[in-house]
Amino acid sequence: MTTLFAFIIGGLYAAALFMMLRRSIVKLVIGLMILSNAANLLIFTGGGLVRGAPPLIPEGMTVPVHDIADPLPQALILTAIVISFGVLAFAVVLIHRAYKVIGADDMNKMTSTDTQ
Repeated sequence: MTTLFAFIIGGLYAAALFMMLRRSIVKLVIGLMILSNAANLLIFTGGGLVRGAPPLIPEGMTVPVHDIADPLPQALILTAIVISFGVLAFAVVLIHRAYKVIGADDMNKMTSTDTQ
């Protein structure tokens, strides 16, 4: 299962980098979304995959009796989701403003405009 996730994460990173290297700003934002999802999946997979085990230690015990799920990667992913949403919202607003000012979606046209 971990090997399958490794291939999926690699594919997501490759797709994100491909989209971010395109000329269109909309494709840049889509690549940014895919990149944040790939990073979240990487953190989730790095934390270990334990199916059906709660992240709890029974009362009165100091060590877990059975396998438990690590709650730290889950907390990191929740934080990463909030941060990536904030970055994505900022990027969308910035791109919308740039499109209104310049009137082009192509990054080459944005960099070659004359400032008067």
